[in-house]
Amino acid sequence: MSKRLALVAVLVAAIAVFFLLDLRQYLSLEAFKASRAQIDALHAARPLTVAGLYLVAYVAVAALSLPGAAVMTLIGGAIFGFWTGLLLVSFASTIGATLAFLAARFLLRDWVQRRFGEKLRALDDGVRKDGAIYLFALRLVPLFPFFVVNLLMGLTPIRTWTFYWVSQVGMLAGTAVYVYAGTQLGEFRVSAGLLAAFALLGLFPLAARKALAVLKARQVYARWSHLKPRAFDYNLVVIGAGSAGLVSAYIAAATKARVALVERHRMGGDCLNTGCVPSKALIRSAKFLSQIARSGELGIAQASASFDFAQVMERVQRVVRAIEPHDSVERYTALGVECVQGSARISSPWTVEVQTAAGVRTLTTKNIVIAAGARPFVPPIPGLQEIGYLTSNTVWDLRALPRRLVVLGGGPIGCELAQAFARLGAQVTQVEMLPRLMSREDPEVSALVAARFHKEGITVLTGHTARQFVVEGGEKVLIAEHEGGAVRIPFDAVLVAVGRVANTAGYGLEELGIGITRQRTVETDDYLQTLYPNIFAAGDVAGPFQFTHTAAHQAWYAAVNALFGSLRRFKADYRVIPWATFTEPEVARVGLNEQEARDQGIAHTVTVYGIDDLDRAIADGVAHGFVKVLTRPGTDRILGATIVGEHAGDLLVEYVLAMKHGIGLNRILGTIHTYPTLAEANKYAAGAWKRATVTRGQWDFLTAFQGWQRGAGSFGAVLGRVPALLRDRRAANAADAR
Repeated sequence: MSKRLALVAVLVAAIAVFFLLDLRQYLSLEAFKASRAQIDALHAARPLTVAGLYLVAYVAVAALSLPGAAVMTLIGGAIFGFWTGLLLVSFASTIGATLAFLAARFLLRDWVQRRFGEKLRALDDGVRKDGAIYLFALRLVPLFPFFVVNLLMGLTPIRTWTFYWVSQVGMLAGTAVYVYAGTQLGEFRVSAGLLAAFALLGLFPLAARKALAVLKARQVYARWSHLKPRAFDYNLVVIGAGSAGLVSAYIAAATKARVALVERHRMGGDCLNTGCVPSKALIRSAKFLSQIARSGELGIAQASASFDFAQVMERVQRVVRAIEPHDSVERYTALGVECVQGSARISSPWTVEVQTAAGVRTLTTKNIVIAAGARPFVPPIPGLQEIGYLTSNTVWDLRALPRRLVVLGGGPIGCELAQAFARLGAQVTQVEMLPRLMSREDPEVSALVAARFHKEGITVLTGHTARQFVVEGGEKVLIAEHEGGAVRIPFDAVLVAVGRVANTAGYGLEELGIGITRQRTVETDDYLQTLYPNIFAAGDVAGPFQFTHTAAHQAWYAAVNALFGSLRRFKADYRVIPWATFTEPEVARVGLNEQEARDQGIAHTVTVYGIDDLDRAIADGVAHGFVKVLTRPGTDRILGATIVGEHAGDLLVEYVLAMKHGIGLNRILGTIHTYPTLAEANKYAAGAWKRATVTRGQWDFLTAFQGWQRGAGSFGAVLGRVPALLRDRRAANAADAR
């Protein structure tokens, strides 16, 4: 600690001397011009001394991150000429940058790692893997001032020698342009060379960015270059015909690209065949039975329904078949997509081998989109494989209702299916290792869902960890751990719904060296490019969201960047991502919720409107739930919205639109909503926000004004309230500006 304090004292003293003695005045072109003759004379008499002093001064300025390095570079060119100036500046700037780098590492790295190590882990991993390329990009294309780069890189694990040589090489071209500009400034007149130098300064970042992209591409393609075809069969090959794959292929065909869509199983992917479509069909049948069970709440003395579980499941398949033509081979073939049935393997960055019924077929393509989707994650719990289990992929094969069903997992899939099977007559026990269901949502959301589950007879066991599956006396039993003790849960079938994992194996990623993230998804950049600039990933396989609508959203970026990236690229935009869980009550959200805002330290104001107050909800017998909106303090800007209640997913769209297009709660409040509808809840939530934001000064002013209007007060009393009113307005404007 004493060494750190000593170094801090030296640095602070040096910087203080620089500013207290106003040494910056000497680091200006005006000062150099005034003393040019003396400097030239001294340089002619003692060239090595002047060069040495210049080198030391430049190192000091760079090491202390003082202003003036750019001017010193120009002066170096003016005094020493191009080659000597380039040599001096190149070494001085790199040495000074490295000293600043080392100082930041010595003083701050340990503290930063202790405080933010977990959050910086991904960045540190990236620097360890590609730190030289990151730094080279920053040096070639100075989006941030170089002194900031020096200090920030000191907080990363990049090696000192790597920092030094990459900085020297990366800054060399820009340094040369500045030094050359300095040689032209030496005569202090406008010349063609000077204009050319400054033109180069403007064009250099663009050229450098392009050169860096070419260099990086050449590096990753090096071992495959001999396999690159001279011409390609396709503009795009898409692997996987789920939501992301279908949209990618559609866009390619719509833009007249030649596209092949490879699917080894069924068109439509998980959403159509085992996910969104069948689950919502099942939920609809289960909800009807629930409504009949609650018919007394609607004044119906008696109502009943008889049903056959197998017929319900057959209806689910009819719904799938009815929607199937939307995603069919016939439709996409008519759109101009070549659909290929088989298992794909990427054999090089430009070739995809497909194992078809007729044999192996090789497709050559300029670009590839990986849309391989995800599958249910099955945890390695002892006894599970032996005892047999269901997942969201296989549950649709059931034709006999399990009498006792255990559902592992308290996330969206587990909750939706647990409630549906309970309403169909199964005795459902839901086991969740976390303290509450739907842990990504706010606690009161979880509480409402759990209360409804309890009311409908579902046994919800939170804080229970599945440890083992056994057969005792011919009966299947789950042994779970709860508060240190063992809980035995007998059952007839178990549904595993503890999450999904991306399909990243078996189609060539390993051979190509395409990275996998900690979340076990394909590693992509902001443009959805993988390690290879012509190979993209979208949908569940790319993350970070596993929703059909986000897969389609990503597919647009992947396809457009693949086909038109040489003209313009687009960063994938995740700012406004909605989602819904179709339990009853339904849960829908966009943006931040309250627990996320607190965890991230984001200032926010919470407004809640209870749907139990809504006329249409009361009339429909669904007067439960709420609308919760988070806004920036002092403004109506929406940070996020959560809706719990009937048709929450539909009601959420108004907030999705508002957030996407920068519309605040004032605009929602000023919009006419049809009466009586559930959508009025959004307007009433905006009204609750408005009432809560009225200040004491505004109330006092209004009270005085209305009293004067009635003749019960004086105009002077009204004027006396104006200062407080203006203070409130200034405070609101200041909050708006923040």
